[in-house]
Amino acid sequence: MRVGIVGAGLVGKKRAQSLGDAKLVMVADVIEKKAKDFGKKFGCSYTTNWKDVVNNDLVDIVIVSTPNDQLVPIAIEAIKNGKHTLIEKPCARNPKELLRVVNEARRHANVKVKAGLNHRFHPAIAKAKEILDGGEVGELMYIRGRYGHGGRKDYNTEWRAKPEIAGGGELLDQGMHLIDLSMMFAGKFGEAIGYCKTMFWDMEVEDNGFALLKNKKGQIASIHSSWTEWKNLFSFEIFCKHGKLEINGLGGSYGVETLTYYKMKPEFGVPDKYVHTWPAMDVSWELEFRNLTDAIEGKSEIFGSLQDAYETMKLIFDIYKWNTKHG
Repeated sequence: MRVGIVGAGLVGKKRAQSLGDAKLVMVADVIEKKAKDFGKKFGCSYTTNWKDVVNNDLVDIVIVSTPNDQLVPIAIEAIKNGKHTLIEKPCARNPKELLRVVNEARRHANVKVKAGLNHRFHPAIAKAKEILDGGEVGELMYIRGRYGHGGRKDYNTEWRAKPEIAGGGELLDQGMHLIDLSMMFAGKFGEAIGYCKTMFWDMEVEDNGFALLKNKKGQIASIHSSWTEWKNLFSFEIFCKHGKLEINGLGGSYGVETLTYYKMKPEFGVPDKYVHTWPAMDVSWELEFRNLTDAIEGKSEIFGSLQDAYETMKLIFDIYKWNTKHG
């Protein structure tokens, strides 16, 4: 597998470091120095024109890791050219844009297209899903998720703060992971309400998103995504009839990745406690890319599809509409 990356930022670098046996052959970035430095670091050619990547006969897979306003045109062109494609979340600025990519992928059934939803591949998430699916913890009742960081100096001047580029704020950024994971555990949600507030940063998009989701079974997901979480935080709790699965940390600045299983006793009282930790580096990026290459080779199905991203984004924009009306 030969890979081309469009976007030489932090996420592009994480992808380049997580290709396994695949070979990176080209990178594109509009800032020539970034593209050149990236190419030197990872031993590939570079360009300032993304079309050089999607039209390159040596490229089998295109990874699109640009600002949100560029995700759709680049992905559509890559798909049209027969390139298997991984599009970083949120995959578009809004559901209407993303639907264009979904439809393009449907027209090219031989091309594998994946949404960049790497949190699905964190080992604590995967282990929690295994325990839940095993039935021992009982039926899911509700989910509580929190995810955030505090930005950095002048964060309000970056592209994520500009609605015409980003499409939305923190709910569309880290909140998308929380909602996607909630659907991974609880299935599709039909109702979504919440508040999207700008509390600290001088920007037009929200720096905090608070949401409630409900599915047909009456199961609830409560989420809070924040750009004013001054100490980086990831917390995802799954409450079931016979216990609780609590995931904390993602590695790095978010702390050691840990899954704690609190198993209720028949007599109630203090539950039994089982702790799993993954102190090593974040492997989710590599596992997600492997899922794509396995799907290309017919070994597995895509896990974290464009349709998953589309359903998640529709919920986010339902919340935006509710906030506009009630906020």
